[in-house]
Amino acid sequence: MEFLHLIILGLIQGLTEFLPVSSSAHLILLPALAGWKDQGIVYDIAVHAGSLGAVVLYFRKDIQGIIKGWLATFSAGSTEKDFLLWYLMLATIPVGLAGLLLHDFVATSLRSPQVIATASIVFGLVLWWADKYGAHSRIQSGISWRDALIVGCAQALAIIPGTSRSGITITAGLMLGLDRQSASRFSFLLAIPVIILAAGYESYKLSSGQVDIDWIALFTIMAVAFVSALLAIHYFLKLLDRTGMLPYVIYRVLLGLFLFIIYAPN
Repeated sequence: MEFLHLIILGLIQGLTEFLPVSSSAHLILLPALAGWKDQGIVYDIAVHAGSLGAVVLYFRKDIQGIIKGWLATFSAGSTEKDFLLWYLMLATIPVGLAGLLLHDFVATSLRSPQVIATASIVFGLVLWWADKYGAHSRIQSGISWRDALIVGCAQALAIIPGTSRSGITITAGLMLGLDRQSASRFSFLLAIPVIILAAGYESYKLSSGQVDIDWIALFTIMAVAFVSALLAIHYFLKLLDRTGMLPYVIYRVLLGLFLFIIYAPN
């Protein structure tokens, strides 16, 4: 794959991983629409690593507090908010099971443009409904294990290309009454174990064979994904209360309609 193509893919992965527009859909569609060959598993791991580094860096203070709270759960006097790490672990279980059980089915049957278009529109409209009619009255520190489990089950739907992991988890959070910032921050924190699991699984598959690696290209696409993901997280949260979810919903609907048009049967 050409160097410029890898940079573009890294940029798209970083920008779309945390925005509610489905990074997997864009990474599937771009090579298909542009006539590029698939980027391959090595670069999939690299862009995920870049995105992971960005979210860990951005939420480093939150992560420190979460770990401190987690340690407090092993002693008396802990509070509900101290259990957030446990809740993140709990919310990761459904998508982990879904990935293991349905990975081959998704890879062979659900990567079509029509599926991506449908998921983009349907779940985009559900996001709009949740944002418009959600109570927006709860904050992240009030999240319970039931909330985490519900968000985790919603996250399992993200194995369907076009759904958007961040989009569906933010939607679930809004439906549970969380405000936009809290729903989004919980979604982004939840990305950490999910990306680790995904990259770990891809690395395991890679270890079974020998692959020639262009290390300069690898670190370039990782760096591009890191910077673009960091910017996406920062400006998404900064502008969230001003813009709401409507711009992303409009984009998803237009993307879905575009795909239906260009992939319509002759």
